[in-house]
Amino acid sequence: MIGCDCDVCRSPDPRDQRLRSSIYIETPECSFVVDTGTDFRTQALRENIRKVDAVVFTHSHTDHIMGFDDLRRFSHARGSMPVYASLETMRDLERAFRFAFSTSNPVPYYLKPEPHIIDDPFKLGETLITPLAVPHGDSIVNGYLFSRANQKLVAYLSDCSAVPDAIADLISGVKVLIIDALRERPHPTHLSVGQALAVAARVKPRDTYFTHICHDLPQSAESRLPAYTHIAYDGLQLRL
Repeated sequence: MIGCDCDVCRSPDPRDQRLRSSIYIETPECSFVVDTGTDFRTQALRENIRKVDAVVFTHSHTDHIMGFDDLRRFSHARGSMPVYASLETMRDLERAFRFAFSTSNPVPYYLKPEPHIIDDPFKLGETLITPLAVPHGDSIVNGYLFSRANQKLVAYLSDCSAVPDAIADLISGVKVLIIDALRERPHPTHLSVGQALAVAARVKPRDTYFTHICHDLPQSAESRLPAYTHIAYDGLQLRL
């Protein structure tokens, strides 16, 4: 947190130094990123990411889209950049980044987005991506379920203030649940730790990872969580 001297912001544990929430997925067929937050360039350089075949957006809040133009490096490599988002989010992207969506400039290294509106489940390579509509305060945003060979591998719910029963049923038994858990205290637009634990108890994943964590929740709090429940950290890698 800018200008903060709390214990987490001054923590010597590198896992307490958090950038914006996002995930990068590599499969045998392709690689893609979910959200391009303000820190996307820093994250891509840190993880030595050399290939992005598509980008999938959860919603259009600033902390999830403002690294969009840094996709130009990957767009140039493949000729264009497939962009997957809900209709509302795509409209916001087209407005915020009109220079990319509306340009007729032939310069090859400029970002050339290729919009795809998400209405139903879709595939990137052999990965089936199912949108999960969840409330985020007064907004409805997308989480995603990632499946391969009819196996529910990962459910990603980075921003939500509740998880409807229909969504919990859809992702029930998923191997990995990555879920919003902002802090211990309640918040109007994000799940608290207690609420996230309650969702995990309904879904019954093999492992649960908390994400979108603010500076009120230290990495050391993981020791107080149930078994197979973790606080995610920047650079964490999972293999499935």
